[in-house]
Amino acid sequence: MRGVIARRLLVNFRVRPEAIARFVPSPLRPLLVDGWAIAGVCLIRLERVRPAGLPAFLGFAAENAAHRIAVTWQDGMNARTAVWIIRRDSDSPMVRWAGGRLFPGVHGRADFRVSEGGADLDLSVRGDRGMEVDVRGRECDALPEGSVFGDLDSASTFFAGGALGFSPGRSPGCCDALELACDRWRMRALRVERVVSSFYQGLGAEFDSVLVMRDIHHRWLSRPSLQVAPGAVATF
Repeated sequence: MRGVIARRLLVNFRVRPEAIARFVPSPLRPLLVDGWAIAGVCLIRLERVRPAGLPAFLGFAAENAAHRIAVTWQDGMNARTAVWIIRRDSDSPMVRWAGGRLFPGVHGRADFRVSEGGADLDLSVRGDRGMEVDVRGRECDALPEGSVFGDLDSASTFFAGGALGFSPGRSPGCCDALELACDRWRMRALRVERVVSSFYQGLGAEFDSVLVMRDIHHRWLSRPSLQVAPGAVATF
C-alpha cells in the first residue's frame, strides 16, 4: 500500500517500565530512554491510499490512531527496535474491514474531530471502551523543557528507528508486522496547550512531547509476523 501522510502527530509520554510491561508480549520488551519507557499515540491522516501500481485518484483517505510503545528485542546477536501497537483505531470502514485481512493491522472504530489552520491544530479522538485522546497546540521547532530527548534531532532519530510496528492479529498468538517507508523524514514539534490520553494517564504516565510530520509520500510494507504465546497479548 502507498499514499501520502497528510498529517502525523506522535503524542509521547514517559512511562515507568513496570507500569507498561504487561502490555508488551515476550520476546519484546520496552525500549528505555533515561530509565523511562517511551509510549504514546500516533495520530495520522492518510490520503490517496491505494495498492502500489494504482493511480492516486483511486485512493481513499483515513484518520487513524495507534497506541504504541517503543520496544526492543534480541534477533540472534543483534538488538533490534520497533514499536508494539496495543490497539489501532480508524474512522474508515475500508481500513477497519481490510486491516488484518488484505493488509496487516486490525483496526477498531473511532470518531475524529479535527480543526487546523496555519500552524494551529486541535484534534480529538473517541473510541470503544472509553478511549479518549485530545491534543491542542501550535507547531514550533523546539521540544518542551524536560523532554527526555533533549532536542528535536535526537527525538527524530529515535522515532525513525521505530518504523517497524507489531500489533495483535486476527489469530491468537499471531501478531501482524507492518513497516513504514517514507520518501523523506522531517519532524517539527508542537507547543502543547492541552493533551489528554485516557489510557496512558491512567497508568501514571508523564507527558513528554508531540512531534509533527506533514505531506510525506510513503509506503506500507508487510513484514514477517511475530509469534507470541496465545493469551500473552494485553489490550484495553
